Amino acid sequence: MNLISGILLAGILTLSGCSSIKQLDIFTMEVEREPLALEKPEIKQLEKLKWIIITSKNADEVFKKMEEQGIDPVIFGLSDNDFKLLAKNFAQIRAHMMKLNVMIDEYKDYYESDVINKDKQQEQETK
Repeated sequence: MNLISGILLAGILTLSGCSSIKQLDIFTMEVEREPLALEKPEIKQLEKLKWIIITSKNADEVFKKMEEQGIDPVIFGLSDNDFKLLAKNFAQIRAHMMKLNVMIDEYKDYYESDVINKDKQQEQETK
């Protein structure tokens, strides 16, 4: 009999313990999006280079002029195929930077669309 009354007592305590849980109120609070502080990558002003084209016909003349100007006649050269590859690499870098600029614009449009739309509305209202 003690076992049965112990089980009943434990059951009653378990059920009554669950009845004291209070209902939670869940609410959401709207938070305005912060403007992104992303700057677009800019192409810096590059240094101007002086290109000297040396062929088998003008090599002696070019070296002589360089020595007269006090320039050490050391040449770093590219073949015409390597020059094409260099131009291709710069084109790829330029295309990648353009792609990054578009991505930044899209991120700003997504995250700051409310701010941008409010600014546009204010501009139209002032006109």
